[in-house]
Amino acid sequence: MSAPVLPVAPAPEAANDRPADNHRSDARPPHSLGERFRASQARRRRASVAVQRPGWFSYTFLIGVLLASIFPLYWSFLIGSGDASTITQRSISPIPGGNFFANAASVLNDPTVNFWKAIGNSIIVSTVVAASVVWFSTLAGFAFAKLRFRGKNGLLVFVIATMAVPTQLGVVPLFIAMSQLQLAGTLGAVILPAIVSAFGVFWMTQYLSQALPYELIEAARVDGASMIRTFWSVALPAARPAAAMLGLFIFIATWTNFFWPFIVLDRQDPTLPVALSLLQSNYFVDYSIVMAGVLLSTIPLLILFAVAGRHLVSGIMQGAVKG
Repeated sequence: MSAPVLPVAPAPEAANDRPADNHRSDARPPHSLGERFRASQARRRRASVAVQRPGWFSYTFLIGVLLASIFPLYWSFLIGSGDASTITQRSISPIPGGNFFANAASVLNDPTVNFWKAIGNSIIVSTVVAASVVWFSTLAGFAFAKLRFRGKNGLLVFVIATMAVPTQLGVVPLFIAMSQLQLAGTLGAVILPAIVSAFGVFWMTQYLSQALPYELIEAARVDGASMIRTFWSVALPAARPAAAMLGLFIFIATWTNFFWPFIVLDRQDPTLPVALSLLQSNYFVDYSIVMAGVLLSTIPLLILFAVAGRHLVSGIMQGAVKG
């Protein structure tokens, strides 16, 4: 008769093998470029930063800045809600009138202004210009900030020096060039000269020189990534906060640009600032209607801030954390 077989308890070392393997699996170092960049950003966010509570002077200053920023909108609404005689009064009532919707309807229904076509043109031009400036500025900023090539410093100085040249000096040759390209009178004549910005290149160069460590670029090269892959997976995510700010600046600047579109565009196909100038005649200007049009032109910008403001501030604060 054979002896009974007793169950054998697992060894303590074997019982701990699986948790230890899980721990080692969780602690593996990131290998891909995206994982390395996210790990670097996580270490920055975990860095302890001493935050001081603002004092009464800071709050007073910010309230003053807020009031100074709101006052132009309030004044425009005050005039835009009155009539033609409101601007000529010696003392203007601080209470808005009741003619704003009538004045706004006059702007929207004016066949000379063609408001809806003008606002569509402004949206197209501002969006295309902002996107192209952000893209090309990020490419150039990455090259100037992190790549080594002959003549880099001299070329960067030349790009920055172009910002000192007044725009008015290039109007005549630029108009001739647009005419020879058969773009005069079209939106392409406004978009093409603005797709690259010297300010944008300088902005992204300064940001990437501090926000993008050389270690991440070297790690990408060790992994065998090409320069395009390094830019796409490492530099572009690092440049996101500055790119968002640059895109907002360029969008607003293009939206409010009057000088060049007034010269190169036809009056039948204007952008919004050019269309608003058509509200003024040679003999009489009804500033209540003009101010109503100005307020209508700011509504898309206010919507943009309302939609993208929180994400924009979040990106700025994330990029401001120093490792």
